[in-house]
Amino acid sequence: MKYKKRANIGLMLLLCMTSLVVCAHGVDDKTKSFLLANEGVAFVPFLYIGAKHMLTGYDHILFLLGVIFFLYRPKDILIYVSLFTVGHSLTLLLGVLAKISINAYLIDAIIAFSIVYKGFDNLGGFKALFGVQPDTKIAVLVFGLFHGFGLATKLQEFEMGKEGLFANLIGFNLGVEIGQFLALIFVLLLLRIWRNYASFQRFSTLTNTLLMAAGFVLLAYQLTGYFLQ
Repeated sequence: MKYKKRANIGLMLLLCMTSLVVCAHGVDDKTKSFLLANEGVAFVPFLYIGAKHMLTGYDHILFLLGVIFFLYRPKDILIYVSLFTVGHSLTLLLGVLAKISINAYLIDAIIAFSIVYKGFDNLGGFKALFGVQPDTKIAVLVFGLFHGFGLATKLQEFEMGKEGLFANLIGFNLGVEIGQFLALIFVLLLLRIWRNYASFQRFSTLTNTLLMAAGFVLLAYQLTGYFLQ
């Protein structure tokens, strides 16, 4: 009975995570209208849009959850989050300013794969199956670059004008960092509370397995969209 209850809880968590990742990167009609009609510098609105996008960008948050799941020291958290931030900031700006276009489904599929990768890494899968451990810092930086291209691809869909573009991009990127900071504070608070209980170690394997499952669902969703477009 106990195992059945745990299985039901796991299934509920998986369904919740699945619904979140499938809805990731949604842009509401009001935001679409603004982005399509905007001309010139609009720093504050882009700041708000960037923050909102990150807070509702569940694929980014799930990846960060995987990154910090087993990090206990503030110094380590700062290093890894900074690497991710540098990565996605560079490609966000470069992607839009240099008009580097990547198919939205493919880039989001890579982002989904980053979630699978981090869950697998947290489970010790590389050492167990391949006998090696990839450099986690390099992996976070590289996947950060892809996450940034994902953001850039979304912005390019709205064909923003050149006037005030750089300032608007800085505002959007700063908003992304604010949203990321707020999301991290919430996640870190939950993890800190959970780590005080024995269930953290007991269910860490299940949690990272569910993290991988959510990534696989999003990966399948994006690849299906790519092949059916």
